[in-house]
Amino acid sequence: MTRKWARVGLIALTVSLGLGSIAEAAGVLTIGRREDGTTFDPIATAQNVDFWVFSNVYDVLVRVDKTGTKLEPGLAESWDISQDGLTYTFHLRDANFSDGTPITAEDAAFTLLRIRDNELSLWSDSYSVIDTAEATDAKTLVVTLKTASAPFLSTMAMPAVSVVSKAGMESMGEEAYAEKPIASGAFTVEEWRRGDRVILKKNPEFWEADRVSLDGVEWISVPDDNSRMLSVQAGELDAAIFVPFSRVEELKKDPNLKVSADPSTREDHLLLNHEHEPLNDPKVREALDYAIDKQAIIDTVTFGQAQVANSYIPAGALYHNDANLLRPYDPEKAKALLAEAGAEGVTLDYVVNAGNEVDEQIAVLLQQQLAGAGVTVNLQKMDPSMTWDMLLNGEYDLSVMYWTNDILDPDQKTTFVLGHDVNMNYMTRYQNDEVKQLVADARLEMDAAKREAMYMKIQELSKADTHWIDLYYSPFINVSRANIEGFTQNPLGRFFLEDTVKN
Repeated sequence: MTRKWARVGLIALTVSLGLGSIAEAAGVLTIGRREDGTTFDPIATAQNVDFWVFSNVYDVLVRVDKTGTKLEPGLAESWDISQDGLTYTFHLRDANFSDGTPITAEDAAFTLLRIRDNELSLWSDSYSVIDTAEATDAKTLVVTLKTASAPFLSTMAMPAVSVVSKAGMESMGEEAYAEKPIASGAFTVEEWRRGDRVILKKNPEFWEADRVSLDGVEWISVPDDNSRMLSVQAGELDAAIFVPFSRVEELKKDPNLKVSADPSTREDHLLLNHEHEPLNDPKVREALDYAIDKQAIIDTVTFGQAQVANSYIPAGALYHNDANLLRPYDPEKAKALLAEAGAEGVTLDYVVNAGNEVDEQIAVLLQQQLAGAGVTVNLQKMDPSMTWDMLLNGEYDLSVMYWTNDILDPDQKTTFVLGHDVNMNYMTRYQNDEVKQLVADARLEMDAAKREAMYMKIQELSKADTHWIDLYYSPFINVSRANIEGFTQNPLGRFFLEDTVKN
């Protein structure tokens, strides 16, 4: 989500103590990450920290391949689409849940209707196009749409619509299932130690179990970037994600390590709370954009390992507007706009994820750059376990977050960020009725050229409004021990742990 946004569980920085014996276990891959997960209920989250684990605990009807560029069969070994684009018939393969019960079309129908209708769902808008989802037999799912939908097949690959057990969900209850689900993917959840680690075991019932060489995976929360890198260098962890840009060259020199920089759909951006004065004034938001030197952030924080972002749609992704407006760094222009808006000397509160090296560096730079335009920024370093609730409740003016796409089609991010859905336009509270209508219309437009034109317009209008401030696009940078093979991500962020080998 996915971001999506970061949400970190509380954990002592001494977490690395005692990891050695675990990391040495044959066939168990230990991965250091910043934050703990929030739930194993696929519909109730939009966070990478959850989705990236879901992808190996659950399976989906339709998958995205390793290149992140095309769809391929998952639990559905094939599908048919009616000529009018309203009926999708999915033919399920023979597969079982981790409890040994068969995965049926009834489970798939239950999954789809649940993400559309359940009050917990953060993705109901993306699936509201579904009219009916019915199992015509144990292996045939027929989905009818209210109207033809260009992104629909892509949305079937999103982790949020991972197939869950209808019987298991109904017998266990949603809360229990969200803690220890019945798996449909390569691994099962053996134990979840809140704030510490998620322990996964190989799922012998997985339909591709022969493909999986690992006996298990442990996702271990180490919020401090430096501690996480040191744990990999010491051999206490097999791998770690979110390598700080400042550590890349040093880690590359270690013969015991591998550093990967995988192509991604990641975009870092500055969220603006439009409900707070004077950020409700488009001139003020535009002024802030002019006051920020994005290239300086890239040079200083990412050591040149990123590129300036000009749109919420990442470069290289479907319908990215290469010619979209990119406001230059112009603090004098920013001052003039603030004066026109009567907002000289404004003071803003900036929520920062404490312990995140990159976030903290960006915060200091932005504070200095905005000061050059006469804007005072108060940095509020918060435990990342608190920042999501602050965004949700509107208790912020500014905050840097990031997003990675979860499907190939731009509809997912566009709906979440600009579609005026339940997520309040990624908590910015941005409002533009023309953009809202274009987002809805683009979802239904089946002519590729017309649809592309709509997305070009959406990008232009939202940038003109400064719905948020685009900062940069960057790769996924991870590190692993030299004996680990196949620890990579596709551009949507999925780890293919079913193909990872610990030698």
